[in-house]
Amino acid sequence: MAQAHPAPRTPLRKALFAAATLAAASLALPSSPALADNERIAALFHNMAEPFFVFMNRELQDEAKKLKVKLSVVDGQASSPKQTSDVSVAITQGVDGLIIAPTDAKAMTPALNEVLGDKIPVVTVDRRVDGAKSPIPHVGADNVAGGRMMAEWVVKNFPDGASIVFLTGQPGSSSGIDRAKGVHDAFAKAGPKYKIVAEQTANWARDQGLTVTQNILTSLAGKPPQVILSANDDMALGAVEAIQSAGLARQRIKVLGYDASPDALKKVRDGEMALTVEQSPGRQIRTALQLLVANIRNKTEIKSVGIEPILITKSNLSEAARSGELK
Repeated sequence: MAQAHPAPRTPLRKALFAAATLAAASLALPSSPALADNERIAALFHNMAEPFFVFMNRELQDEAKKLKVKLSVVDGQASSPKQTSDVSVAITQGVDGLIIAPTDAKAMTPALNEVLGDKIPVVTVDRRVDGAKSPIPHVGADNVAGGRMMAEWVVKNFPDGASIVFLTGQPGSSSGIDRAKGVHDAFAKAGPKYKIVAEQTANWARDQGLTVTQNILTSLAGKPPQVILSANDDMALGAVEAIQSAGLARQRIKVLGYDASPDALKKVRDGEMALTVEQSPGRQIRTALQLLVANIRNKTEIKSVGIEPILITKSNLSEAARSGELK
C-alpha cells in the first residue's frame, strides 16, 4: 500500500514551525536524521535523567529508523509546566503525531485536550492522563498488578507478618499512584500483621532513595524493617546504599524494586535485592510508535495496550528484557 503523506504546510504554518523550532532548540534532545516528506513525531518524556527513560529513548530511536519517521524527543525534566509548554511547541511545529509520558496524570489534561482539539493523534506511554475530553490511547504496564505482585511476594515469604518501609513514586504520577494502589490493596487483603511502618516519596531518584531511607532507618530507633518496598529501581538502589551505610547488611532486609534496570538486576543476582519488576519499556515505546504511525498512514484505530509485568528474582533473571546487559 502506498504511504499516505501529510498535506503540505502553508507559508504561515512554515513560519510558525521555524519560530517554534528556534524556541525549542534548547529543550530538544538529538533528533533522528532529516527524512524528506516523512511523518514528524514528537516524543515528550517525563524525565531523561531517569535511566528508565534513557533506555526507552534508545528503543524509540531504533524503531523510528525502522519506520522511517522524523522524530523529535523532548525532556520534560519532571515538570508539568515545562511539559505543557512542550506540547504547545509541538502543536505549533505542526507535528503529525505525539507520544507523551506525562509527569502528572491530571496536570497535563488541559494541554492534551488542545492536542485532541487539533485532531493530532496522541498516545500516552508508561503513564496515563486522567480526565481528557475524550479517551487517550495508552500503552503501558499494568502497574496496579505490578504493585500487587510485589506485596504478594512479601506475604508469601513472610507468612508470620512483616514490618515494611514503602518508598513511593513522584506525587501525581499515574504509575506511582497505581503501584501504590496495588501494594496497599494486597497488604489490606493479607491483614494487619503486614504493617507499613513508614511511607514516603523519594521522587524516583536514587539520591533521594538513599537520604529518605537513611532518615527512616534512624527514626525507627534500632528496629529496622524486614522489607523495603520501592516503587522503582533507582529508589531501591538508594535504599541498598542506606542499609549498607547504616551497617545493617547482616539484617537481611529484603529490598524490592521496579523496572528491571541492569543495576537492579545485578543487585538481584548478587543477593542485595530480593526482586525487581519487569515492565518492558522497549516493548511499550515501540508499540506506541507503531500504533501512532499506523494511524497516521492508514487511519488504523489506536487501541490501548496493557502489558503484564513480570516479577524478576534470581531464579528467572533471564526473563528480564535487559538481562543481556549484566556483566
